[in-house]
Amino acid sequence: MRTAVAALTASLLAFTAALGGAWTLDRNKVAVFAGVTTSQATRLYDDGGAPSRQVVFNKLLSQGWFEYGLTGAVTLFAATEYVLAASDMTGSGVAQVRSTSVEAGARVLLLSRIGMLSVQLSAKSAGAFDMSVSASGEAGRQFEARLLYGRSFKLLGRDAFFDIEVAERWIARPRPDELVFDVTAGIQVTKNNQLLIQSFNFRTDGGARPPYQSYRLSKLQASLVHRLSQRWWLQSGYFFSLTGRNIVQETGVVGSIWFRT
Repeated sequence: MRTAVAALTASLLAFTAALGGAWTLDRNKVAVFAGVTTSQATRLYDDGGAPSRQVVFNKLLSQGWFEYGLTGAVTLFAATEYVLAASDMTGSGVAQVRSTSVEAGARVLLLSRIGMLSVQLSAKSAGAFDMSVSASGEAGRQFEARLLYGRSFKLLGRDAFFDIEVAERWIARPRPDELVFDVTAGIQVTKNNQLLIQSFNFRTDGGARPPYQSYRLSKLQASLVHRLSQRWWLQSGYFFSLTGRNIVQETGVVGSIWFRT
């Protein structure tokens, strides 16, 4: 049986921008997330990692996420994304992109004695990929395998947790495959408020082929999760790019609402 802290952790992690934490839902339990992210960039990281060339980049991303506990160890999920982006990377004119994707998969709990260790597999339809990489609308299906480890603990007498995730993404050409490394840490700062600090990192896996170059990006996000009731939470946060290569220097805000049975 999970502890109260682990249950709190699961409710937090199920709806973060990462694909969900290492925790799985109990049988027949449901979790739903709906969120909007808006971001912009005026600089592009060059091949050496310096933010140099000026660009035009704006993105509006809406996301929906649904999870269902098939068993205590297996959670099924489905997600939708819609992206509206405007981009001019070369000064030749602003390109407008509208794109939609659907993703589905499962997360399986492997070990739970010392923290939670899970594996997650998913498939994603073409479209709505990270528009900070490209706003030209190339289509390509995506398959992902992700290993997740999470643990809850006490920090200065407060409930806290961390979640570490590594993943490989196989993406249909012309998009190159990607390696992913994400970290989430959270602490309950008041009775109804939790602070989340998240690091999202991805890079190309191997050499990229034209029209793509090898790229990488690291983002840092801080957000506050406010508990509205027993089943509803509201998240608001800010993120910015720490480092990158051949990708825009992106900043933005995120807002989302969570529901869990």
